[in-house]
Amino acid sequence: MNKTVLITGSSRGIGRRLALQLAKNGYRVAVNGTQQASIDRVVAEIRQNGGEASGYCANVADSAQVTAMIQAVAMTYGSIDVLIHNAGNLQDRKCEQMTDEEWKSVIDVHLNGAFYCIRRVLPYIPDRGGDILLVTSTAGLNGSVGQVNYSAAKAGILGIVWTLAEEQRHRHIRVNAIAPAALTDMTRPVIEHLKEKYARRNEPFPAYWDVGDPEDVARFVNNLLEQPDEDLTGEIFGINGSMATQWQRPSRAWSMNDPASFFKTWKSSRGENKGGRSI
Repeated sequence: MNKTVLITGSSRGIGRRLALQLAKNGYRVAVNGTQQASIDRVVAEIRQNGGEASGYCANVADSAQVTAMIQAVAMTYGSIDVLIHNAGNLQDRKCEQMTDEEWKSVIDVHLNGAFYCIRRVLPYIPDRGGDILLVTSTAGLNGSVGQVNYSAAKAGILGIVWTLAEEQRHRHIRVNAIAPAALTDMTRPVIEHLKEKYARRNEPFPAYWDVGDPEDVARFVNNLLEQPDEDLTGEIFGINGSMATQWQRPSRAWSMNDPASFFKTWKSSRGENKGGRSI
């Protein structure tokens, strides 16, 4: 295949499974994380299974570190065919208790990190085209109580996808996003907390939180990248186990010239909004 993929946050969880899956299918994998020992373990696992990989320790929230990482990947492999921005963190708290640092930390990793990586990878994507895949969340699509920073960052990812897909169409670069639901180091504490809460209440555990495995996400991404259709761009896909969902852009519901009638119609037509944690 001789294609190179850079996967941010690929030393554990979904990112690690993506790295293993794509290496198995012939990709040269650039593994990224913030802990060298964890990166080395993934690289070693890929190589032991006959794949090709190299590791890059860099914090995607630091633009200088991103620049150095991408230059090093390009120097090693010559080009970067696929960028998967998977790196993420959580600093959950209701808005009135959230600190500026908790806000900035999440925005920096998820949203600024996406821009830093994309901006620096674009010159190294070959003329034949490539793929940029960003990780969003239902928090960015629906909102999520107690995660205003995470929801804002993941909603920002949607804007990047829809804009960049049009900007890069002429270069045959596809830009898409996935909203995965999977049991990982990051989501496990949330899910275990909820299981305990519903058990104390003697209530059934919501089916929404019955999530799949990182392997399910990796298989979907592998299939996505194998699709030859150049028009497969600007899309948002949800993955939970074997279930895949296509999310559509927000669309205008209705319009009126009369403000008084507008709010009467709004009141009669609105649905119930349900809050909750998202992953």
